Amino acid sequence: MIDANLDWASFLGRHDLTWSVKPVSWDEGAFIGNGWIGAMAYSEEHRLKRNVLRFVLGRTDVTAKRPAGGYPPRVPIGELHLELAGWLYQPYSMRLDLWNAELRAEIATTAGSVKLRAFVHGREMAMAVELETSGSEESAAFQWYPYPEVDPILKNADGYNLNPYIPESEVIRSLRNGIHIGTETFKPAGSGGCTTAWIERKLAAASAGYDERRVLLLSIQNGSDETAVQKAVEVVKHAGGQPWDEWVKSHRSWWHAYFPQSFVSIPDTMLEGFYWIQMYKLASTTRAEGMIMDNQGPWMTSTPWPGVWFNMNVQMAYSPVYASNRLDIGLSLTKAFSERFDQLILNVPETFRADSAGLGRSCSYDLAANVDDEKGNLLWVCHNIWRQYRHSMDDKLLKELLYPLLQRAVQYHVHLLEEGDDGKLHLPPTISPEYGSFLKLTVPDAHYDLALLRWGCETLLRISERMEQVEADKAERGAGRRMWAEVLERLTPLPTDETGYMIGRGQPLEFGHRHFSHLMAVFPLHLVSGEAEEEKRLILRSLRHWLSREGDLRGFTFTGAASIAAVLGLGDEALTYLKSLVHLLKPNTMYKEAGPVIESPLAGAESIQDMLLQSWGEWIRIFPAVPGEWRDTVFHDLRTEGAFLVSAIRSNGETKWIRVKSLAGEPCRLITDMNGRVGLRAAEGKAVLRELGGGRFELDIARGGEAILYAEAAASGAQLADDLSLQIRPVPAEPRLCGYFGGRKPWRLFGLSLSANAGSLVDEIVK
Repeated sequence: MIDANLDWASFLGRHDLTWSVKPVSWDEGAFIGNGWIGAMAYSEEHRLKRNVLRFVLGRTDVTAKRPAGGYPPRVPIGELHLELAGWLYQPYSMRLDLWNAELRAEIATTAGSVKLRAFVHGREMAMAVELETSGSEESAAFQWYPYPEVDPILKNADGYNLNPYIPESEVIRSLRNGIHIGTETFKPAGSGGCTTAWIERKLAAASAGYDERRVLLLSIQNGSDETAVQKAVEVVKHAGGQPWDEWVKSHRSWWHAYFPQSFVSIPDTMLEGFYWIQMYKLASTTRAEGMIMDNQGPWMTSTPWPGVWFNMNVQMAYSPVYASNRLDIGLSLTKAFSERFDQLILNVPETFRADSAGLGRSCSYDLAANVDDEKGNLLWVCHNIWRQYRHSMDDKLLKELLYPLLQRAVQYHVHLLEEGDDGKLHLPPTISPEYGSFLKLTVPDAHYDLALLRWGCETLLRISERMEQVEADKAERGAGRRMWAEVLERLTPLPTDETGYMIGRGQPLEFGHRHFSHLMAVFPLHLVSGEAEEEKRLILRSLRHWLSREGDLRGFTFTGAASIAAVLGLGDEALTYLKSLVHLLKPNTMYKEAGPVIESPLAGAESIQDMLLQSWGEWIRIFPAVPGEWRDTVFHDLRTEGAFLVSAIRSNGETKWIRVKSLAGEPCRLITDMNGRVGLRAAEGKAVLRELGGGRFELDIARGGEAILYAEAAASGAQLADDLSLQIRPVPAEPRLCGYFGGRKPWRLFGLSLSANAGSLVDEIVK
């Protein structure tokens, strides 16, 4: 029914990351990755290193065991350098091509020029750097350096490495059938290691103006034993044995299938570009079979957090996966928790292990993190798994992972409940994440834990009802239902005062708080909706008080605030928070505090989704919080709870039509601001629309069915297709904000002329 034949190369091309001045830090670098292997490319200003283009390498599963104990952290593994004959100079033209997931550059040096293309293959564990040279740059050479051998000048330029543990290592270089091998074995023995293998090969004729063309192919494997060496060598050998153009085509084909899974276009060109860079970042960071998204993805650099954090970071990193219809990315999270289910049981005290499970704040990929005063982290992860289920309606996921895991996470909290003098059930003092961290502050009835426990009990009741539909009920399920219902009935209310939601009982929000842990009931749990006037006032009062304290506000503060404002339908306010976030991002859209933390920009992508489409509480909300200045907006195949694909067009401030496709045959309830009478068109008439009033509708549609709702005023005749455009096309872009990210370009925000005719601008100034 819909024409979604988009020119993806052109559309994404307007948001490619671009550099006209060489990047000289991780904050400005060009990043490439395939979910396992990654590289951040940038240069250096030190006079002894101005001839070097660095590819700082990473592989997400390379960790090192610490002799003194503690979780095994991620560790830096080394760099690939392009060492040129001359200094990197101006002009400098570099572009990260999103559609093809390739870095391309044309670089002038004091000795000649070079042209390069780099990517990490979308389907294979190999990285490629294609190089063309001219003049004296024929002598340009690739050099591999394990981390211990990286020049101190470059390490100093990156800043003091706050990684709590960097192991000593033994490095052995060897050559096998023309393939170079570097094995790095961490000390003491048994601590881990990694293997890098690479080969150079010449390619066919170079481009006009260049004399030579060659390519370096490189693979990184976790481990330094013979098995790892063989894997690395085989990957490089296979890559080198393929016709170059065919191998590149295979890489691109993965990405060309990935991006069109959904489409979003908004009139804010800078934010539109930011959104699509996050979609690129998601698939560069992990894949269905990959590791959990940790704090830095495959772009390891100096950090105090070389692990996996669960009091916000992981949950927020995965947050844009669901609505964007990229559920394969979310499988990396469900896979990890399914494979390490037994470890989650071991994380709670032995007396609770018969029926409970939990997760501490931080750990490695083994999920070995004993629960301390911060109790609710596993429940929050369960909420992500719930979202994965609700957007897929995969009953196998529900039965085999979510239901048993959520029961144990809830039961751990039930063990902690105590009856108070008021007859209510209360929680003992626990940590509300990020509030009073240095004071090690704990509070009774913390909003964070109470809200998560309430959500967990409500969700278990709902799951139990669902499972009765797919299999026979069991006696113990009935007992569980009675307990969850009793907890909900007797659980103490969320603490509030005149400023709104409190951190916990007796603890108001007294100073700056970067986390929304005291607002979990609003977002992301949606226990309160703001539909009732009193509830809306409470949420709004809480939101305004939270931001008014200023203090330690961070990137994820503003993503949470934007999504909360979107819950209330405050699109203009949500946009203000998102624009605040952009000012805290690095030029390449990465985010860093004491070290890199990947979740804040990714959560910013979810905030944009929340402005366009929300699905919670059994309702799908179309354009629920569109800012007034977004007069024209379009999205296609965003996914909702109940496994619906939704497309919609907003033109001149009015919703023109909505397309709904059912993937699972679930009940469909919609909220829209569509003006006037709403018409329905469905294939073979296999859909029924019932208007409930107030912009609410029920749509009966079978699995695989597709229907279009449209404002009848927008279609005057009997043939909808003749009167209403059903085309999905991008919103026109503002040229000065295309290619905004990459190198730092703050002047573009202020509308400075980008005309090639600079003289006309001078004339205007003189006049």
